[in-house]
Amino acid sequence: MAFPDLQSFIRLLEARGELVRVRTPVSRDLEITEIADRLVKTGGPAVLFEQVIDSDFPLVIGLMGTRERTALALGVSDLDDLAARVRHLIDLKGAKGLGGLLGQLPKLRDAMNLPPRRVKTGPAQEVVWRGDEVDLSRLPILKCWPQDGGPFVTLPLVITKDPETGERNMGMYRMQVMGKNVTGMHWQRHKTGTKHLEKAKALGQRLEVAVAIGGDPALIYAATAPLPPIPGLDEFALAGYLRGQRYPVMKGVTVDLEVPANAEFILEGYVDPQEPWVMEGPFGDHTGFYTLPDLYPQFHVTAVTMRRQPVYPATIVGRPPMEDAYLIEASERLFLPAAQLILPEVVDYHMPPAGVAHNLVVVSIKKTYPGQAYKVANGLFGLGQMMFAKVIVVVDEDVKVNDFAAVWREVAQKAVPGRDTLPTRGPTDVLDHSSRGWGYGGKLIIDATTKRPEEVGGAVSSRDEQAGDVTSEAFVPRVAAALPTFEGVLAQAQTEDGYWTVALNKTRPGQAQALAQAFTAHPAAAGMRHLLIVDEETQVHDPQDVWWTILNNVDPERDVWPLHGLLVWDGARKLPEEGFVREWPPKIVMDEAVVRRVDALWHLHGLPPMKG
Repeated sequence: MAFPDLQSFIRLLEARGELVRVRTPVSRDLEITEIADRLVKTGGPAVLFEQVIDSDFPLVIGLMGTRERTALALGVSDLDDLAARVRHLIDLKGAKGLGGLLGQLPKLRDAMNLPPRRVKTGPAQEVVWRGDEVDLSRLPILKCWPQDGGPFVTLPLVITKDPETGERNMGMYRMQVMGKNVTGMHWQRHKTGTKHLEKAKALGQRLEVAVAIGGDPALIYAATAPLPPIPGLDEFALAGYLRGQRYPVMKGVTVDLEVPANAEFILEGYVDPQEPWVMEGPFGDHTGFYTLPDLYPQFHVTAVTMRRQPVYPATIVGRPPMEDAYLIEASERLFLPAAQLILPEVVDYHMPPAGVAHNLVVVSIKKTYPGQAYKVANGLFGLGQMMFAKVIVVVDEDVKVNDFAAVWREVAQKAVPGRDTLPTRGPTDVLDHSSRGWGYGGKLIIDATTKRPEEVGGAVSSRDEQAGDVTSEAFVPRVAAALPTFEGVLAQAQTEDGYWTVALNKTRPGQAQALAQAFTAHPAAAGMRHLLIVDEETQVHDPQDVWWTILNNVDPERDVWPLHGLLVWDGARKLPEEGFVREWPPKIVMDEAVVRRVDALWHLHGLPPMKG
């Protein structure tokens, strides 16, 4: 199903009971975030806030807040259908001759939906603000979290054009409002927008920018998708393919850029590469931690166009699971066939919410030779944005990659610490606060596949020694009757799968390493395979919370090592005295007064009963 615009999708969700309207006044300062966070974490409906305090426009949030709503938004009955559609499109094994050509016609029709369709006018330009009329404070832009540097546009579709080639790009980069007509532009070093700005600077010119807010759901998703650098393939083309019809675009009012004709709002303006960059942030980010302030360019808004009765769409990011988890899963499904073209032994892959996209990738393979797990993992590190992956776990083809508990059971049973865990290094997400450097750090490959004879034994062992190595089979998980104590340990737990989690209140350098030495040598470690050291805020009995903390807080080359037969993961805070010179960010936590206010007003807003 192709939706002509965002509001048609809203109407469908409401008709299906997947959207509720809140008619009472609600604050865009933290309160909407608290409501949306509760609903997305419990699989609740999307919400249309009709009265946002101090704003002229309604706000909708959580449109793709479940797997089912995301599939509906992208025109499929299930997200797995995305992979089937792409696999059908790229299967070029048609017969020769006229019959073969006719057989390819359905695919050709799909491909013809890729280029956008230019129109002269559209609803996104029914109302126009220019010059002094521009006032972003009139839009219901959210301040999401208590320590945020200000309000942020969280669903912006940022459109730029390569100043040399004219190639178009659309990406989703958060925008902090810094004045009535100025925002930050969070272009990270690897982003296409940054490359366009660098070219504009070399040419001595401003970079024109248009920011669409809204458009139909396929376009919003497309702006988040990690598209490969293929000429002619851009986000409008992907949206056209997903919709099954070419995407309508029109020329901006004050910029020479094509913008979606069906958007709710369009912000037009420019970024001047000669201007000094400004401090942006903090921002409660998709990692679940605050991204600390840093310098970014300014976006000057010269015009705002909109529908006569627009709805402002928003999302929030933070501690998983959040709405972005389903957008990430859609990308997984969409790009699985392309990954399989390059790495044909790949059966499936998954980026669990606890890994907040790049921190953890689980891949299952059809294994036919020794070392294949490392071949696949290194191949994935070389595929587009997969270069940012921190930990890649490789499992056998019969393991369900989205079964979080099953994956870690396989790791405990089949990956011997040191022998089947390989550290390496490479590019990292610039939002990774634990890496050895900004955008550069350690990675880890875990081979949790069934081992072949050549893969057992040590690096210098003979074939006879390899054949006699029964390390994998010798491990029998066993929970200890009593656990040791140590300075700063607030809580600890062992699991029947072989994981020992310890919450540490770290107060001095080297404390986590000393704990690891003591605990791995203790009799209580005999039935364990992994020692997970987490901070004092982590719930040791909650595997999702534990792994979310661990994967955010480790640079695998520095913080993950084998010791006394266990694999130690040091997910405690790093200190300057330990050589970690960057500031360690706090976890995102909502203000208690806001929580209490939402508790008190929940039923008055007509929201569904809170679960649990």
